[in-house]
Amino acid sequence: MNLSYLRQGEGEDLLFLHGYLADKESFYPQISYFSKFYRVTALDFPGMGRAEPLISPWSVDDYADWTQEALATLGVTRPRVIAHSFGGRVAIKLLARGAFSRAVLTGCAGIVKKRGLCYRFRVKSYQICRKIAPAFAERHFGSAEYRTLSPVMRESYKKIVNEDLRETAAHISSPVLFLHGERDEEVPLSSIRIYLEKIEGSRLKILKNCGHFPFLDDPLAFNLAAEEFLRCQTRSNC
Repeated sequence: MNLSYLRQGEGEDLLFLHGYLADKESFYPQISYFSKFYRVTALDFPGMGRAEPLISPWSVDDYADWTQEALATLGVTRPRVIAHSFGGRVAIKLLARGAFSRAVLTGCAGIVKKRGLCYRFRVKSYQICRKIAPAFAERHFGSAEYRTLSPVMRESYKKIVNEDLRETAAHISSPVLFLHGERDEEVPLSSIRIYLEKIEGSRLKILKNCGHFPFLDDPLAFNLAAEEFLRCQTRSNC
């Protein structure tokens, strides 16, 4: 698979992992800023951005395996990482493998909410409707994001969103900072607090007046907080 990536700057390696259906350019304000201090690499995940499409459904583990292979191809070893949303899922997997030296995770997905009776009823309704009127079912069930996906990406999406990463997070030993928008409606703060309980020594900084994309809502505040953390050399001082 051909790589779609961006590389800029010199120095120690800093990797950017974008959110679902986004692309490497979504971090443009950060790439421009951090390339003054680091050799920045930003990847397009397969099926997104300008990367090649998927030919079979991928799980988070598949994306993590691919990312490790991509980094090896590009000569990047144990970089720092800044990851958003779905990119945070992949980062959690790779942090548990010891692949990153430290991480800034923003809007980090991966904690599956408890699903009640209403959710189970909706799933059952979808299953029945899909048998009777599949076209109607695909148009009216699922999130707006899900309905825009190709059949392969839909199956991949199901694998991704149904995997809970809290136990994976418990195996992380690298320093982690969660930068979370106080108005994030996609990933609740309660999910981030679960990560904080699982990852020993991890930290949280809430960015005011920011939503699910704090790195775009307030690039200056985001960059300064991330830079301070990434420059730390020891866990005790950061």
